[in-house]
Amino acid sequence: MTMDFQFSEGKLPLLVSMPHVGTDIPDDIAATFAPAASVRTDTDWHLVRLYDFLQEMGVSVLSARWSRYVIDLNRPPENTNLYPGQDTTGLCPVDTFSREPLYPEGGTPDEAEVQRRLRLYWQPYHHQLRSELDRLKALHGKVALWDAHSIASHVPRFFEGKLPDLNFGTADGASCDIGMTDAIATVARRHGGYTVAVNGRFKGGHITRHYGKPADNVHAIQLEMCQSTYMDETAPFAYRADLAGTVQPLLKELVQACAGWVGAK
Repeated sequence: MTMDFQFSEGKLPLLVSMPHVGTDIPDDIAATFAPAASVRTDTDWHLVRLYDFLQEMGVSVLSARWSRYVIDLNRPPENTNLYPGQDTTGLCPVDTFSREPLYPEGGTPDEAEVQRRLRLYWQPYHHQLRSELDRLKALHGKVALWDAHSIASHVPRFFEGKLPDLNFGTADGASCDIGMTDAIATVARRHGGYTVAVNGRFKGGHITRHYGKPADNVHAIQLEMCQSTYMDETAPFAYRADLAGTVQPLLKELVQACAGWVGAK
């Protein structure tokens, strides 16, 4: 365990990143928050547990320590909107997905504070991510990045109705070879137990778009899962072993399809 993330080194040409699993909030920042922040509702809950097969597979795993309310590791450092014209939360979010304010009136972080958080909490994660991709690419010639996420199945702020269970994003095909996307999506659709979307509402965030460079043999894909597939979506956000036991074998098969494709000669 480092100060800013958890990391385990694997041997396969695959890195799984979990940028939104963090729940820690530094004391100085916690003191500035409104009460809604303490619930940490928008966390990608329990993904480390759900993906607990990765290390045994030989996959490198990088997971965040700090809450996305401190700074969002899946937003660009310039805080540009990844979905122009649509409502999104920013680099240092000022409200929750249900529009609850994260700061008292007039208490949102200024530019100097945003830059401080970038330096202290955003950059270390991305430095490790870049370093591991480079290491694996040097070993294998090509590498895949799987950006693991989850979200409540109903978030009216961002999408109408219920989100599909499994949402794969490749920046409309720009972040990875179509062969890798097809290999993974075929497994998901063949299972038949879950609804599947590719480049629907979620096309991949900053991590997928920034690091995925197929021409440079780095292939990135994001999976945004409905939390209803493995947990309770209301506080205290309990892990549901009965649900997880159904989706976890499929998740393992999906990751294996990704590793198999990138590892093929």
